[in-house]
Amino acid sequence: MNIGEAAAASGVSAKMIRYYEKVTLIAPAGRSAAGYRRYGEMDVQTLRFLKRARNLGFSVQQMRDLLALWRDESRSKPEVQRLALSHAAALEAKAREIAEMSAALRSLAHACETSDRPGCPIIEELADPSAFIPSEALA
Repeated sequence: MNIGEAAAASGVSAKMIRYYEKVTLIAPAGRSAAGYRRYGEMDVQTLRFLKRARNLGFSVQQMRDLLALWRDESRSKPEVQRLALSHAAALEAKAREIAEMSAALRSLAHACETSDRPGCPIIEELADPSAFIPSEALA
């Protein structure tokens, strides 16, 4: 099947398929006589695997590790579990950071609503070099 058919069958866009080839998550596709990419059923299964991993927020390197484990029939279940739990912990930490940023923004917005002073508490906070804004929020 061509890249459009592989995209439709896997639910991964053609652009992402090309990206996955570029970052070597998938092997470069074979080519037809006319130079079009050709994909087989195993390629589609791999793309579906990557789509599910990406939907769970795994990084490219983590997806590479997961693919290696998926392909290794003698894989260590504890290694797969460790990778999943490590990622879950990172997601939970990120969720806490996002909740803290959201609370800070709501507090600033509330100060804006209740303040009779001419300045804007949100702008003043952002302009204050001594104000603490987590570096993760700036990334």
